Amino acid sequence: MNKIKASIVGGAGYTAGELIRILINHPNVEITSIYSTSNSGNPVSKVHEDLLGETNLIFTDKIDQDSDVVFLCLGHGKSRKFLENNLYSKNTKIIDLSNDFRVKPNHTFQERSFTYGLPELQREEIRKAKNIANPGCFATAIQLALLPLAKEGLLHKDIHINAVTGSTGAGQSLSSTTHFSWRNNNVSFYKEFSHQHEAEILQSIHYLGDDNYQLYFLPMRGNFSRGILAGVYLKTDISKEQAINLYTEYYKDHPFIYLSNDPISIKQVVNTNKCLLEIQRHGDILLITSVIDNLTKGASGQAIQNMNLLFGFNESEGLHLKPVAF
Repeated sequence: MNKIKASIVGGAGYTAGELIRILINHPNVEITSIYSTSNSGNPVSKVHEDLLGETNLIFTDKIDQDSDVVFLCLGHGKSRKFLENNLYSKNTKIIDLSNDFRVKPNHTFQERSFTYGLPELQREEIRKAKNIANPGCFATAIQLALLPLAKEGLLHKDIHINAVTGSTGAGQSLSSTTHFSWRNNNVSFYKEFSHQHEAEILQSIHYLGDDNYQLYFLPMRGNFSRGILAGVYLKTDISKEQAINLYTEYYKDHPFIYLSNDPISIKQVVNTNKCLLEIQRHGDILLITSVIDNLTKGASGQAIQNMNLLFGFNESEGLHLKPVAF
């Protein structure tokens, strides 16, 4: 099989670094361009130091207009503006990692329409798509905890979510809450009940037909670098055994979702494209715990999973990644 040509725009950030790390070992992909105006001419390993000895790629300030697929890693609000100023071939497929095209009616740009790229929600639609709006990291972890219940119309009560993310979720640019001296030995809430990922969570649940509920989401900043742990809980009449059967059936054909009989932790998924789920019942409360790596299943790994679906590759190609649990 001939390799597809992939380019990356915004190549100096965390998500781009993860894309490069995985794609340089993907058997069906050749990276032809890594665009970064601030690093043009520099070796990629100068910025992404973990890639020293892994690649000789050089940053460029020229876009590859004819690549088969382009990954946009530009940050929220910047992808649409970039596409306004840079034209790609109609044959080039775009996978955007920002929130610019995730929520309708903002899912279109000129003649391009972006399909929401959560494979566990609409894998067949992704296979037929031309452009993908890659989901947000919190949104991925939370949706994977809720989709089986939403499909069966079981979200009739308030849904409560407490979730914590690592510092890489804030991106590479420094701010007052990303400095080591602030993050270390510290935890805090932020964007209480107003996080931007709520919109795409609600959109997906409505897609499955459930809208008789209220969502209460408390995001937290954690004092670790990568990973998300989300505790999603709600009142329901179904038993723990019924819930386990429901989740097992829903995810039986999805290669990255695993149910655990034991308590789960972030270290079990860091560096992988996996999502682990654990189900508990306490009185009339069902608790679903979900853990993912925010940079892989929550961003770059999922983007490559979507790329595999777009081009007819095995869905898990290049994504057999082992966690580092110690």
